[in-house]
Amino acid sequence: MKKKIFSIFLVMVLCIGMTAGCKKNVGTSQDNAIAEEDDDSKEEAKSYRFGFSCITMENPYYITLEQALREAVEAQGSTLVTKDPALNVDTQIEQIHQMIKDGLDAIFLCPVSRDAITPALEELKEAGVKIINIDTEVKDTDYIDAYIGSDNKAAGQLCGEDLIQQSPDGGKIVILEGLTQNSIVERITGFEEAIAGKGFEIVGRADVSGDLNEAREAANKIFAENKDVTAVMCGNDQIALGALVAARTAGLTDVKIYGVDGSPDLKKELQKTDSLIRGTSAQSPINLGKESAKIGFAILNGDDYEKTTYLNVFFIDASNVDMYGVDGWQ
Repeated sequence: MKKKIFSIFLVMVLCIGMTAGCKKNVGTSQDNAIAEEDDDSKEEAKSYRFGFSCITMENPYYITLEQALREAVEAQGSTLVTKDPALNVDTQIEQIHQMIKDGLDAIFLCPVSRDAITPALEELKEAGVKIINIDTEVKDTDYIDAYIGSDNKAAGQLCGEDLIQQSPDGGKIVILEGLTQNSIVERITGFEEAIAGKGFEIVGRADVSGDLNEAREAANKIFAENKDVTAVMCGNDQIALGALVAARTAGLTDVKIYGVDGSPDLKKELQKTDSLIRGTSAQSPINLGKESAKIGFAILNGDDYEKTTYLNVFFIDASNVDMYGVDGWQ
């Protein structure tokens, strides 16, 4: 009898053990006690308010740069506020003042004047707004948090080196520049250094503020007095297009015009067999916009970033323009 009772008890213990070992996740969450992921552990990306202020939104280069910046900023759930100073530094300073009042975390800034923009830099710094200086470097770099731009001096050197190959005996040169824009100043410096001692003579130069119409008017006056110009070095593609109009008006047929940007309009000229445009040192506003946005977010998020970034440039002429295409920026 005792053995029978012990056998029944042993069977009951084994059944209970098997039932406990085979329990499945059924019933309520309390029954199954599965750990759920804590929502607080997922940190949401912070949303920031960026400003964008460049030299002029009449220039297709800056339009493309703004679009690339906007796409990158909005993809991160943040906001980009754009203002157009239209080549006026006083307007740019006032617009920046208003953006600060409206609330900014950081600004992408390309100054109309590298010198005269300082009051705006001081106000931005005092307001705690991070300054990402792009394309054209400000004079007082102590105020900025980062600079991103193309290697402008190299861009000018590429044009100069090509001119030496095209005109090994030298010749008469016209320079159309923009003295308030450091990017253009560096391009012209690179060009002049490249052609130094190679038999070239500068017979005319003018500060045209980087503007197409100002370039056309200045070039008209210079060409009226100099019909035997060998080449025109222009601080950007807009200037080059203005010089092109003036050269055609003056009846010049053998002048070589150089630009810097790699804009679609200038690349279309390079496809023409009779164009006076010799070439352009190309930069990429799309890559500049993407890189600037990346660094802007790194600054605000407290991540590591490069204080100064230079993007590569390359020379486009009739021989390779089809490789880059003419319908957009590279």
